[in-house]
Amino acid sequence: MPVNLLDFDAERFAAFLAERGEKPFRAKQLMRWIHHFGEASFEQMTDIAKVTREKLAREAVIAPPALMMEQVGDDGTRKWLLDVGTGNGVETVFIPEDERGTLCVSSQVGCALECTFCSTGRQGFNRNLTTAEIIGQLWWANKALGRDPKGDRIVSNVVMMGMGEPLANFDNVVAAMRLMLDDNAYGLSRRRVTLSTSGIVPAMDRLREACPVALAVSLHAPNDPLRDEIVPINKKYPLQELMAACLRYLEKAPRDFITFEYVMLDGVNDTMEHARQLVALVRDVPCKFNLIPFNPFPNSGYQRSKPDAIRRFRDHLIQAGYVVTVRRTRGDDIDAACGQLAGQVKDKTRRTLRLVEEGKAPVDSIQLSKRERTA
Repeated sequence: MPVNLLDFDAERFAAFLAERGEKPFRAKQLMRWIHHFGEASFEQMTDIAKVTREKLAREAVIAPPALMMEQVGDDGTRKWLLDVGTGNGVETVFIPEDERGTLCVSSQVGCALECTFCSTGRQGFNRNLTTAEIIGQLWWANKALGRDPKGDRIVSNVVMMGMGEPLANFDNVVAAMRLMLDDNAYGLSRRRVTLSTSGIVPAMDRLREACPVALAVSLHAPNDPLRDEIVPINKKYPLQELMAACLRYLEKAPRDFITFEYVMLDGVNDTMEHARQLVALVRDVPCKFNLIPFNPFPNSGYQRSKPDAIRRFRDHLIQAGYVVTVRRTRGDDIDAACGQLAGQVKDKTRRTLRLVEEGKAPVDSIQLSKRERTA
């Protein structure tokens, strides 16, 4: 069966070609054709010998996920639903801004972590994405968006903040990010690639050594009892362990701060006491805050914090000396805002069915067939 070359980082490219008697420079040529120029046909790779192209065509393919659906929001945000097989689809979002274009990339089909305020977490979990399915989202976006009038790519930044927990799919995510950083592929700087994690501490330490990029931590609560409830991974890696891991990560990070993401939930984590606890929690960690007004989805059980509560919370953090941004909601009219990505997930965890049985989700939210539900 042909191999998918989108699965290969530079090291695997070199090994694949060496096994076939090709010189090392062929790997760089192939990477440039596939990732820099977005070419999927070996026939068009005209500076590679014809016999080599014919051999590659017999043994390999360049196969990104296929497009299932595209939506464009009123603010220019674009969301693609990409087919990853067996009835599953993942969502990828492009957010245009004046100074940059950011692509939000998914790493799993669904998510196993069950953060209570996240639509993806409600959908259940099916599997990890392959390297090809992860980097294929960037490949697809570059093809779909084209280049600006100066010939530059429109995607200038990548955030691993889509569906799934990136560090739970460590090897495939790292391979994809190495392609994002490789000058023969996408040539992004480490400061322009951000990985967001809910706090899998051992994997954060591995990432520091393997592929340090900008790091965002989905914090969302300033104390362990509350975080245990809304970000359940905290029961395994509580806040003091997480803060220590953040400090270790900064030893090799491309930025000298961690970004803490904090979704603002009305009456849950947005009081002034929560703000004071948050300042005390991070006092030893160089950081900035990204406050995220909650983006509603059906039967979430949460409401967005009121503007005055967000403003007071932000001002307290600023007065404590921190840089704070309040994320502007983008793409919520097409369910492309933070926390709203749901995709199309055949849930192996039976989570959706459990929520329906508990009365926490409507019956029509079950996406599995009756056979799969009873398996």
